[in-house]
Amino acid sequence: MAGALDRIRVGSAPDSWGVWFPDDPRQVPWERFLDEVAEAGYSWIELGPYGYLPTDPARLAEEAGKRDLKVSAGTVFTGLHRGPSVWESTWEHVSQVAALTRAMGARHLVVIPSFWRDDKTAEILEPPELTGEQWAYLTKGMERLGHEVKETYGLDLVVHPHADTHIDTEDHVERFLDSTDTELVNLCLDTGHYAYCGGDSVKLIETYGERIGYLHLKQVDPGILAGVQAEGTPFGPAVAQGVMCEPPSGVPELGPVLEAAQRLGVELFAIVEQDMYPCEPDRPLPIAVRTRAFLRSCGA
Repeated sequence: MAGALDRIRVGSAPDSWGVWFPDDPRQVPWERFLDEVAEAGYSWIELGPYGYLPTDPARLAEEAGKRDLKVSAGTVFTGLHRGPSVWESTWEHVSQVAALTRAMGARHLVVIPSFWRDDKTAEILEPPELTGEQWAYLTKGMERLGHEVKETYGLDLVVHPHADTHIDTEDHVERFLDSTDTELVNLCLDTGHYAYCGGDSVKLIETYGERIGYLHLKQVDPGILAGVQAEGTPFGPAVAQGVMCEPPSGVPELGPVLEAAQRLGVELFAIVEQDMYPCEPDRPLPIAVRTRAFLRSCGA
């Protein structure tokens, strides 16, 4: 057993139950997710796609409370690189999610940049590289969003590098961090997405420690990833092939990541997200139980 990682708060998310959409017949009902995430031994959850869990704060608080669950964050998708024209529609959506997030007592809002490639159809929606002007829109837009979310809802904005978005590789992540103010926006480091895009999570934590505001724990199957890269497979079909795998069978090793995070000396959420959309309804719980036991063996 590793040393106690007493600054790391472990949780899981609807994503680990194959939930990607507010409503989809292939996903487990939200009541089952809440029952099973509690049964697996987690006390922290994320909201997942807005509308999957009840959006009435009183109802959600009651449902979470009777299972001894607390909410760590909400999640939004944004396309701020498109410039000021998308601000109002972005803020309308962000406000909904942020209000529920705050009402549940959470302190973080996870922001995922929009996809340049459709994760269902593989259609190329936009070039994978941004222009200089688009980078400026993206970084200034995220800073503005961070400011507004903090002023209005008291939440900290953490941006989630993600496969098939414009913030994905080590170069893009470092460029984003170097172009933004830590007072306004920090990072949700997803270990699986970062490995998927060739990045080293431990190195990022050690280099940009003060910018790490939140963690998603995830592993990639290197064999499947090699095939995905060779074929140019989009993220959605790659997940269906099992590219995100059950720990500890993939990369990166989560023990060293958690130890590097513990050394930062700040309280951090580490939320398990094993992408499994779509999946059989009976698959997630046994994996979640084993993953929780594995993380305990790491000291978390």
